[in-house]
Amino acid sequence: QVQVVESGGGLVQAGGSLRLSCVVSGRPLTRYGVAWFRQASEKEREWVTSISPSLRTYYANSVKGRFTISSDNAKNTVYLQMNDLKPEDAAVYFCAVDRHILRDWGTTPRRIDYDVWGQGTPVTVSS
Repeated sequence: QVQVVESGGGLVQAGGSLRLSCVVSGRPLTRYGVAWFRQASEKEREWVTSISPSLRTYYANSVKGRFTISSDNAKNTVYLQMNDLKPEDAAVYFCAVDRHILRDWGTTPRRIDYDVWGQGTPVTVSS
């Protein structure tokens, strides 16, 4: 059974940092990509960043230069380091695992390509 569990969200002041973790079980990250999406109140869920099985990384323009995605394959865990947080980064952050093996979607991943999602971890940024 494939499972995804996120953690690390919380309250931070604008300009601060948080690190989110995504522990994946049931699919090795050496063969499956992972993405982070976020959903702010009353907004659509949007893609934030993703990492391919070959460790290529991609970012939405809104977070480029501030967020860093990384993977520890030994722990089958993906991290999202978020620096210089802004109030507009406040959202529930979801981690999701690709349903396809060895795929690299680049900067155009679709929600439908990810079939296992975590429960989400909330990030609040105070101004």
